Amino acid sequence: MLMSGAGYRESLRAMTPVVYVDGERIGSVADAPALKPGVDAIALTYDFALEPKYKPLMLATEESTGKEVNRFNHINRSTRDLLNKLEAVRLVCQYTGCAQRYLTQDGFNAVYQATHRIDADKGTNYHARFVEYLHRVQDQDLVLGIAMTDAKGDRSKRPHEQRNPDTFVHVKKRRPDGIVISGTKAIITAAPYVHELLVMPSRNMTAADADFAVCCAVPLDAEGLTIVARPAGRPGEAAAKFSAKYGQSTGVALFEDVFVPWDRVFLCREWEHSQFLTQAYATHHRQTCIGARAGFGDLLIGAGVLMSEANGLELGRTSHLRERMVELIKIVEGFYACGVAASVYGLIDPSGACEPERVFANIGKMLLGTQIYDMHRIAHEVSGGLIVALPGPDEDHNPATAGKLADVLRGRDDIPYERRIEVARFIEDLTASSTGGWYSTISLHGGGSPAAMSLEIFRNYPLQDKVDLVERLLDRGALGAEKGAIVDAKQPGQCCPTGCAAPDVVPDAPKRIRS
Repeated sequence: MLMSGAGYRESLRAMTPVVYVDGERIGSVADAPALKPGVDAIALTYDFALEPKYKPLMLATEESTGKEVNRFNHINRSTRDLLNKLEAVRLVCQYTGCAQRYLTQDGFNAVYQATHRIDADKGTNYHARFVEYLHRVQDQDLVLGIAMTDAKGDRSKRPHEQRNPDTFVHVKKRRPDGIVISGTKAIITAAPYVHELLVMPSRNMTAADADFAVCCAVPLDAEGLTIVARPAGRPGEAAAKFSAKYGQSTGVALFEDVFVPWDRVFLCREWEHSQFLTQAYATHHRQTCIGARAGFGDLLIGAGVLMSEANGLELGRTSHLRERMVELIKIVEGFYACGVAASVYGLIDPSGACEPERVFANIGKMLLGTQIYDMHRIAHEVSGGLIVALPGPDEDHNPATAGKLADVLRGRDDIPYERRIEVARFIEDLTASSTGGWYSTISLHGGGSPAAMSLEIFRNYPLQDKVDLVERLLDRGALGAEKGAIVDAKQPGQCCPTGCAAPDVVPDAPKRIRS
């Protein structure tokens, strides 16, 4: 059953999680002013799924049941699914900046792949167990938070070497009816206002770390679970033209002897598979981040044009502003193109799930993570210093100053002062406030640091193919080859010797398999 945004809020009111924000216990997360921008952002993903014009992107048919489900609770089966997900994420982030719910889908796809792999290796029944859980979530139209990043403690030591084992979530006890876990997960997107947390390992493990290799689903109001979170956006601030309406909270989850029944456990001490699960999630999520930050980029592009016009300048006649806007467009559509490439070159793994191509997904995420600062810089260049020099919003209603300010701070005569300052404060909110700093940091480190992306690119890029290419050219004397001679220089899986072949993205196309 598909919920509406109002239904989502009601479902949160039916829960009793232990949540603290700014030192105070929250009674109802659905009604807390400090969390409202985040709740409203996720609610939009529910409402858009019910809008006829958005249904092609926001809904999907679950292959294992034939049921229509929210896109963000769906297992990707084809390159078309990956493209639709990318477009859906960009759409909702054009409205919310960060709609957050898509992390659920990234986690589901990774666990779907990993449990299939673990069963094949260990003879377990995790995959069937997870699929049954997935169907329950789809039927109830829930949203999950991804609890992956551990507190970590001393970064130079492995999990089992930590002085305090609770810096990593771990299995304390195995019982006939389930497991008991303790530990800490940090930087959980939307932590206070999801229905459940999907606990996942954050790194590769060794045999000595086996107790820390755990993946399970925990209701947010489970006994022993406490969420310590920050406010979502800048609620209640008059100058926050965007983030007072939509924002994101992140939280720390403290697990203290939390019981998890076996039907919610999808990995327990199979340490050899922790790295695969972590990398699979990272791949899905990094491709998703590309769509999210492209939606944010769309906001900066539109606001930059409006601000230039309000300042009395036309982009078509002002070359330096036009060049800066083209640079901004190049950045946004450049990393988004990597997301498209990661989609159309996606591979079907043995579980039947379609995973984004890893090199393109990581390159796109690295580009957006490092170029977010250039996006902010360009927005500042085309907007002018007014975005941080305007008097505060209270002056708009000060009878002693408001009239004079409105007269002298107007730009073009046909654009009211109120319109100009509204756009200026919008850009300030997104790029030069605490929200702007948050977008920079989450873009850089969300889904992994640039160093993690570099490692994945190096691991997955076909370097040896390039070496073989040059060796073939040298062996065949390609530089002195007869006219018309053909050298086989294809890149396996992506090109053909006779010319590039367009990848097929229709759902029933022949599936390319990742071994």
